[in-house]
Amino acid sequence: MSPAPSQLGALAAPAQKPASASPRPVFVASEVYRRAAYGSNHPLAIPRVATVMELCDILGWLDDGAFHDSPQATAAQLAAFHDPDYIAALRGADEAGRADRGVRERYGLGTMENPVFAGMYERAATSVGGSILAAELALEGRVAYHPAGGTHHGRPDRASGFCYFNDPVFAIRTLLNGGLARVYYVDLDAHFGDGVQDAFAEDGRVLTLSIHEAGRWPYAGPLEDRAGGAARNLPVPRAFNDSELDHLMERAVLPLGRRFDPEAVVVTCGADGLAGDPLSAMELSNLALWRAVEDLTGLSPRSVVLGGGGYNPWTVARCWAGLWGRLRGQAVDGPLPARARDLLRGLESDLIDEDEIPDIWHTTLADRPNAGVVRGQVAALAPAVLSL
Repeated sequence: MSPAPSQLGALAAPAQKPASASPRPVFVASEVYRRAAYGSNHPLAIPRVATVMELCDILGWLDDGAFHDSPQATAAQLAAFHDPDYIAALRGADEAGRADRGVRERYGLGTMENPVFAGMYERAATSVGGSILAAELALEGRVAYHPAGGTHHGRPDRASGFCYFNDPVFAIRTLLNGGLARVYYVDLDAHFGDGVQDAFAEDGRVLTLSIHEAGRWPYAGPLEDRAGGAARNLPVPRAFNDSELDHLMERAVLPLGRRFDPEAVVVTCGADGLAGDPLSAMELSNLALWRAVEDLTGLSPRSVVLGGGGYNPWTVARCWAGLWGRLRGQAVDGPLPARARDLLRGLESDLIDEDEIPDIWHTTLADRPNAGVVRGQVAALAPAVLSL
């Protein structure tokens, strides 16, 4: 149950929108994300989407018909991209509760990276179903937000990088099947979006662009990688800051998008590029990430915004809840109500030292900005990628 408006303070106040505002954004998710997943001792064995849903509910941001329940993709839908043998192996490992050696070696299942856990198949198929639904809603001229999406490493025939299926591929395919001729896919996750780039490497209808930390797994996506002409890559150095992201957005990502003139935009925003994430060395604030996503959704009347990586439960929850607030025109920079603060204080992570948790992670959604110098190696990426 959401709190009364008087409890919400500044966060309850919506920003003023003109009378001709576009259709309301929609939020796609499922109760399946409230269940434990990935077993123990895994970077994703933390609550992420469930916490985002709870925060948004506390703030009253899901009580106006914006929430859409995510369906589970059928085996037939999944087979439009994934090999039937792999789909069957994933379902079989879930039902058996284990993967034998042959399945591990052939399909990448049952490893430390991609463990078998109860509900694995349903969760992965629901992520795909949610991205298909989000794309269908985007075709109506909406911004569709699906924070459980963004499993961008999944391969047609195997699991990879914590990703069992590749839901961004299905979002893009749904848009193309809906009659669109140009889709711009932008990946802001700290890790290179290899699975999506490879899926559309020879498809001129899709332009993929990935900003990711150089030298980070999967150790690919160099500047010169164009994947047959349909891709651009911007590998950035450690300690990547807000000013540097703003620079690349203004000088490369948005100009490329305007040149491509997309009929729809799909964004995997990630949260692992934020300062404090244990699996990257980037140092963005969520303010910069929000700006980037908003600018990208402004390129087209149709947008799908997906989640992606993020392994710090506090920074992920605050970023993705705040992003939803920004997309729907809410003020997000005020103090959180007591219930939201209690929710954030109740989070835990074995990857984050307790003495490294700043109070702001418990009290507000918005980070402090992390402006800085635009280093030469970052500045040089924009003209280089535009000239390729």
